[in-house]
Amino acid sequence: MTDARKTPSVAKEAQRASASAEAVDELLAILDLETIEQNIFRGRSPQVGWQRVFGGLVVAQALVAASRTAPGRTPHSLHCYFLLPGDPQARIVYEVERLRDGSSFATRRCVAIQHGRPIFSLAASFQIEEEGLEHAFAMPDAPAPESLPSEAEMLETFGAQLPETIRRWFASARPIETRPVDPDRYMRRAPGAPTQNIWLRAAAPLPDDPAIHRAVLAYLSDMTLLDTALIAHGHFVFDSALQVASIDHALWFHRPFRADEWLLYVQDSPNSSGARGLTRGLIYSRDGRLVASAMQEGLMRPR
Repeated sequence: MTDARKTPSVAKEAQRASASAEAVDELLAILDLETIEQNIFRGRSPQVGWQRVFGGLVVAQALVAASRTAPGRTPHSLHCYFLLPGDPQARIVYEVERLRDGSSFATRRCVAIQHGRPIFSLAASFQIEEEGLEHAFAMPDAPAPESLPSEAEMLETFGAQLPETIRRWFASARPIETRPVDPDRYMRRAPGAPTQNIWLRAAAPLPDDPAIHRAVLAYLSDMTLLDTALIAHGHFVFDSALQVASIDHALWFHRPFRADEWLLYVQDSPNSSGARGLTRGLIYSRDGRLVASAMQEGLMRPR
């Protein structure tokens, strides 16, 4: 992609920034679950016209529910299964089971329920803060996010070349801002190496509470992973020719971070078979620290 991109007008930029800030406020309100009873919480979904609840939202809400039952400990790993599509019109009830409280670790199971049926399950482990041995893969070289086109610039310059589903995605007001390192990926259909790097951050400043930043990272960790596996086959996650859905999701927190500062999501897909694709992701802070890792297997079924 050339650098001769169009810059949206000041008015359009201000309008988009305002809409994004409202989307962040809505996400924070949705992550503030209602406490119904001890170990039982209730959440809602944004009314944005989707046919099912975004998986990352259920992961984030389940993490919030489990975290409220493990005070004094920080979550370090989540293992999740998506069982049924979530209904955006119905509230989600989260039931937390306290499996173990040890001197260092605590383990929780959380089940999300709609219409009397479980739609999602999460197992999470929490740990007290400890010092220990450290190492991490180095962050790969990547252009600074400011040097890459924003979603608004992508629409202004290349809107006519983008698939309709991608154009609608970029045009929508969302709480997470994305800047793909390879934006040309959205304008070609040829199969390629199933890897991609994407800068992400909350689209507006967040409160300082680390629990909020962990919940927002859990939310954004479900974004673009399955799309990486589809690169090998020349498809996009929104293609109508495919039935695409997350099956499971795992997330590990390694180091402190802020989700309202740029994070580089480094993704690859080592395998697809049996109508499923497997994708891995490493999440780095702007200064090169590995702050989280994720893995996901998803359905990739030709219709």
